Amino acid sequence: MAAKVCAIHQPNFFPWMGYFDKIARADVFVFLDHVDYPKSGSSMSSWCNRVKINEGGKAAWISCPVVRAHGRQLIDAVHINNHRPWRDDLRKRLDANYRHAPDFTQAYDVVSGLLDYATDSLADFNVNVIQHLSRLLGHQVEWIRQSALPHMSETSTERLVAICKHLGASAYLCGGGSGDYQEDQRFADAGIELVYQNFQPVTYGTADTFIPGLSIIDWLMHNSKNS
Repeated sequence: MAAKVCAIHQPNFFPWMGYFDKIARADVFVFLDHVDYPKSGSSMSSWCNRVKINEGGKAAWISCPVVRAHGRQLIDAVHINNHRPWRDDLRKRLDANYRHAPDFTQAYDVVSGLLDYATDSLADFNVNVIQHLSRLLGHQVEWIRQSALPHMSETSTERLVAICKHLGASAYLCGGGSGDYQEDQRFADAGIELVYQNFQPVTYGTADTFIPGLSIIDWLMHNSKNS
């Protein structure tokens, strides 16, 4: 019998293609939305609310402003600061930097429509973007939000193992950057196979302008007609 592969990841902001590769390879994808928001020092900046695009040939941050909070805050409790015109600002930056891209019109319309999603929940906004773009890419996967599951262990690896067991997954798909915190033996002890993603970005557009690791927005500007 084929393994049931589970992938688990925080709901990121217009994430890169490696994120969508993980979705494509999973049978069930869990949005890890009920864990601590990954703050950077005293800042609220993280992959949950920002990502990079190609701006003048260099990787530059775009972001969704969030309401800053002190102390511990869960991802699904973070609010978007909709008092700032960030949606229109982002549209202007995309127009300025991608208007000459081969698939600009179609990609811009897709992204602009997603920016119109009316919510003040960062998690809800990101989940909507990821699910919509996954459908556009033809990915078929079962979606689960961690916040809809029973309470799991507070330690990171035990939580991942518990989620896999709860969902009946026999394999866990992990990214290449998980080795520093993940306790692999715990998966083996639970009878769950570890599958490493080892994603390698493929060059698109022109080799002299390609920058790896950018938002899917950058990919869409060159590939939306082929998605």
